[in-house]
Amino acid sequence: MIVKICGVKTINHALIASNHGADLVGIVFVPGRTRMLDLSAARSICEELRLHNEKIPQIVGLFSDQSLEEVNHAIDYCGLDMVQLCGNESLYYCDSISCKVIKVIQVPVESKQPDLVESLSGLISNYTDEGCYITLDSLIPGYEGGTGQSFDWSIAANLSELGHSFLLAGGLSPSNVNEAIKIVNPFGVDVSSGVETDGEKDPAKIANFISQARISV
Repeated sequence: MIVKICGVKTINHALIASNHGADLVGIVFVPGRTRMLDLSAARSICEELRLHNEKIPQIVGLFSDQSLEEVNHAIDYCGLDMVQLCGNESLYYCDSISCKVIKVIQVPVESKQPDLVESLSGLISNYTDEGCYITLDSLIPGYEGGTGQSFDWSIAANLSELGHSFLLAGGLSPSNVNEAIKIVNPFGVDVSSGVETDGEKDPAKIANFISQARISV
């Protein structure tokens, strides 16, 4: 089970995630986000993480509808392994990124559309056919992820049954990740606010989340 700890703001929390076996560590570059870091701070975390760890997690930069030049510059400057695109980025845009891409596809939290699984399935295929990885996250108007709310996991389970592989995000925490994995069968899970206390990463919650995710394997 792939585990991504997202929204890391300090080298200490990045190291805690890495030492407990996180496969991916996410750094936010989206303007206006509470967990956003500037390039200098992000580069420092990337460099320190690689200095202190033998098994280094993949470092993922989060962006949303930012220019290709800005994203590719951040990749080069910080040495990012992957980017996670959280906006309305096109297939052409994804293909123009200079590293591996995780494309976020948002699922409405309160959707009654009977054809939702079919439309999401087609959208996922469009991106995976171009070599992108997929994260399914909650869609709440006015937000671009990081809401701490779950969508209907049965939608994700149906997509998994259709053969789609993805990371599951949205409202996950140490208390529900085990159940979510059993219901959905994703290839990975992604958490940010679910391992925080008072808006800051909580080492005990990070360790517990990773442990609970791996129990389900």
